[in-house]
Amino acid sequence: MDGDERLREEMMDGEFVDVVIIGAGISGIGAAYRIHEKNPHLSYTVLERRARIGGTWDLNRYPGIRSDSDIFTLSYPFEPWTRPENVADGPDIREYLTETARKHGIDSHIRFNTRVLSADWDSATDTWTVQTEQDGESPQSKTYRCRFLFFGTGYYNYDEPYRPDFPGIEQFTGDVVHPQHWPESLDYTGKRLVVIGSGATAVSMIPALTEKAGHVTMLQRSPTYILSTPRINPVVQLLRKVLPKRLGYAAARLYNTFFTVFVYAFARTAPRLSRAYVRGNARRNLPKGYPVDIHFKPRYDPWDQRLCAILDNDFYETIADGRLDVVTDQIDHIDADGIALRSGKRLDADIIITATGIQLQALGGVVLSVDGADVKPQDRFVYKEHMLEDVPNVAWCVGYINASWTLRADLTARAVANLLAYMDSHGYTHAYPHLGDKPMPEKPAWNINAGYVQRAGHVLPKSGTHRPWNVRHNYVLDVIDHRLDRIEESMVFGRALDRTVSSA
Repeated sequence: MDGDERLREEMMDGEFVDVVIIGAGISGIGAAYRIHEKNPHLSYTVLERRARIGGTWDLNRYPGIRSDSDIFTLSYPFEPWTRPENVADGPDIREYLTETARKHGIDSHIRFNTRVLSADWDSATDTWTVQTEQDGESPQSKTYRCRFLFFGTGYYNYDEPYRPDFPGIEQFTGDVVHPQHWPESLDYTGKRLVVIGSGATAVSMIPALTEKAGHVTMLQRSPTYILSTPRINPVVQLLRKVLPKRLGYAAARLYNTFFTVFVYAFARTAPRLSRAYVRGNARRNLPKGYPVDIHFKPRYDPWDQRLCAILDNDFYETIADGRLDVVTDQIDHIDADGIALRSGKRLDADIIITATGIQLQALGGVVLSVDGADVKPQDRFVYKEHMLEDVPNVAWCVGYINASWTLRADLTARAVANLLAYMDSHGYTHAYPHLGDKPMPEKPAWNINAGYVQRAGHVLPKSGTHRPWNVRHNYVLDVIDHRLDRIEESMVFGRALDRTVSSA
C-alpha cells in the first residue's frame, strides 16, 4: 500500500480537515479567522465541548460577570466593538463573539457538544488523530484527523474550580456556591451572603449581589490591590466621536493598550508610588475613619499579583452605603449557620459563595501523544509562547497575565497562520521547534504570585531564559518580535515519511 492509499484509507475512518481548532471562545474564534484569512484554501473545524459559543464567557454566568480588562483590547482588531462601554459585561462579550463568528462564517465550522479526549500524532502520515465524545443522552465517539492542531482551550479547568477544604462545610445548612458553576435558579433575594475571597471574581460580583441580597460580607485572608476604572471612558468616547468608525476603534484600542502597558510599567518600577495612589483612592471613596490599612493594604507590591478592577468605585460605594462589610480574618471552621473565624468572631450566613479561584490545566485536559508516547506539557519548553518543544504541528494559545487576553491571542493566531502558509508554500507536512543539545536555564512561565499559579504551576510548559524559548508578558516586545519573526528559527521542517504531502 503506497502513502496516498494509506492516508485515504485512514481518512475514511474519520473526518479529515487541514486544521482542527479546539474551543470556540476568544482564542478559537480568533484563530479560525486568522488562519482562514491567510490560508483560505485550508479546511478547518472548530470543536467546542459546550452548546454555545463563548468559552469563558459562556461558562461564567454569575451576577456581575464582566471583563477585568478593557473591551477594546479584549475584542478583535478585525471586528470593532460598537457599544460605548470601555469595560463590558459577560453576556455582551458572548454576544459579540457569536455575532463575529456568524458574520465571518465561522459558526458553520463549529461542532458543538464535542469534548476532545485525546490527540495522537502519526509520523508516518503527518496527521493528528483526534478522539472526541459528543454529549447527549447517549454519548457517541467520533474521530477527526487533521494536519495541524490548535488549542484555544485557555489555561484552567472548566469542570473543577479550586475548592479549599474548609473544615465543617458539609455541616452548613444553606447553599454553598462556587461562581464558576453558578446555579441560574439560585434566589438570594433578601439573604445574608458571605463571599469568601477578594480577587477579580469577588470584587466584580459583589456590587451586583448587593442589589438583591439582604446583606453581603466579603471574607478575605489578606487584602488585594483594587484599582477603579470608568465603565465608559470619556477619552475613548472622544476618540470614537471625532474619528471615522474604524479609525476611531483603532485609536481607542491603541489608547487602551498604551494605558495598560503604562500602568503595569509604573507599578513595577515605582511600587511605593503605586501603593500610595491605590491607597489614596480607597481613602477618598470610603467613609471617614474606615480602617483602610486593615482591609485594603496588601503585603505585596502591585502586580506581584494581578490588580483587581472595579467600575466607577462601585465596590467602595457598597461599603459606604452599608450594603457590604469587609472582614479580614481566617476561617476556623464552618457550622450549620455560618462561619466561625480564628479571631473568635463569626459570620452568620444563608448562602456561602466560595470565590476561591481556578485550577490550572494544560491543553484543556486533552491527552496528547506522539506516535503513541504521551506528551507531558510540563516536561517541554515552550517556543515563541505557543508551541511545544519537539511536538509537531500543534499550538496552544495562552494570553497575558498583565494585559488583555486577546492581545497575545491575536499574535498567536497570526503566527500560526503565517507558519501554515510557509509550510504550504514549501510543501512541508510537519514543523516543530527543536532546542537541540544546548542547555537552557529554566524560569517560571508566569512571574506572578497568584494562588492558582502557586498551587499548580507544575502543569505549565517550561520557559527558557532567552528567545525564542522565553515566555514573557510584554506585549510591546512581542509585537516587535512578531514583525521581525523568522519562521525558520529553531524549527525543523519536513515531509511525511511515506512522502504523502497532500491530503487530496
